Parts: sequence; structure tokens; C-alpha cells
Amino acid sequence: MAASSRAQVLDLYRAMLRESKRFSSYNYRTYAVRRIRDAFRENKNVKDPVEIQTLVNKAKRDLEIIRRQVHISQLYSTDRLVIETQERPRT
Repeated sequence: MAASSRAQVLDLYRAMLRESKRFSSYNYRTYAVRRIRDAFRENKNVKDPVEIQTLVNKAKRDLEIIRRQVHISQLYSTDRLVIETQERPRT
């Protein structure tokens, strides 16, 4: 793997881990981290540049999915709903 390709893969790996750690739910967070680590370990010995690029493109799409899901989970977080109902004045 070329140095720039290796750096790109490592940056993508770190970004996916960083983003998945933002899940508010412990179960989603640990599942996402485990799946990311397993997928990267499974493909660490890939040497074909075309296959590497295909995997990088798939990981980029998956990163965007993780970002959307984290955002959605934060919008509908039960912690947030509890806080909002506590702040609302009673009439």
C-alpha cells in the first residue's frame, strides 16, 4: 500500500471511530466501534490498489451513514426529552 493510501486509510479509520463514539446510546456506540475495528482488521492485508480504493470508497459512504445516524440519535435522545420536559413550566 502506498504511503498516501495508508495515511488516507488511517485518517478514515480514526474519523469513523471518532464519529461512532458520539452515539448517545452505549449499545450503538460499542457495536459501531466493534464493527469498524473488525472490518479494518479483516481487510488489513489487502494489497490490490483497485480493491483498496473500493474499500476506501465504501468506508467513506459508511462514515457518512454514521454521521447521519449520530445526528438522528441526538435529535431523538431520551435524555434530551427528559431535560426539555423538566424545563417546561407547568400551567
